Amino acid sequence: MPLDAPQQRSMSRTAMKAEMLDAETELALAYAWRDQRDEEALHRLINAYMRLAISMASKFRRYGAPMNDLIQEAGLGLMKAADKFDPDRGVRFSTYAVWWIKASIQDYVMRNWSMVRTGSTSSQKSLFFNMRRVQARLEREALANGEQLDGYQLREMIAHEVGVPLRDVEMMEGRLSGSDFSLNATQSSEDEGRQWIDTLEDDGARGDEIVERDHDMHALRTWLADALSRLNDRERFIVRERKLRDDPRTLESLGEELNLSKERVRQLEAAAFQKMRKHLEKHGGEVQNLLA
Repeated sequence: MPLDAPQQRSMSRTAMKAEMLDAETELALAYAWRDQRDEEALHRLINAYMRLAISMASKFRRYGAPMNDLIQEAGLGLMKAADKFDPDRGVRFSTYAVWWIKASIQDYVMRNWSMVRTGSTSSQKSLFFNMRRVQARLEREALANGEQLDGYQLREMIAHEVGVPLRDVEMMEGRLSGSDFSLNATQSSEDEGRQWIDTLEDDGARGDEIVERDHDMHALRTWLADALSRLNDRERFIVRERKLRDDPRTLESLGEELNLSKERVRQLEAAAFQKMRKHLEKHGGEVQNLLA
């Protein structure tokens, strides 16, 4: 549940008053949590660096996310860092935690930027958080040199600067250029204005297609029923049990019921299909088109 404003201020004040850990104490707490799962040690470690998490969260306010939520995500990243931190590697916990805090906040921002998933690959994430800054710098440099960049040139330079394909830049530019709109919003201010959803093409079958399909299926069923009627009772039984059931029977089970060998049932089935094909040949390619 998101924190309300008073809780946010209280958390910030608490974080600012938290103890400052020296390297030895930090290391001891990390070992206590990793080796003994000492929750008190974890609590001290998290509280000591919560001010770092809040500070990093504040840098992402420009993306429009509530500060309360950003702090929560930063705290989650901090806890993940504490759970995965290996004190034997000889680095400070704060150095290790920065990456996890930043990754957690960035994932949250990207998930909530739009109802449509903005992207999750490393190149898309790099573009999302750096494209506007890189674009502004390139435009300033071009202006200082008396140059004027068109849109394509600018996108090419951004792709080269960030190290991503040009198509990723073009895709991200389109996603960042607009915001989400409801398809149920009206196209005008009038109460009876048409909604945007009414302009979408119906991907269902058209009326003429439905009529044509029903006609063809009726013809096909008639032809197949006529072909089946040309078979004797045993052949018709085999075809029905092998091809017209939701759960087709095996050759072996039919052989046991008809007191025939499995191979003999297969031969009768093949002969029945041959009779049906010969009868249906008079309809030419129409049957093949319907069965395609």
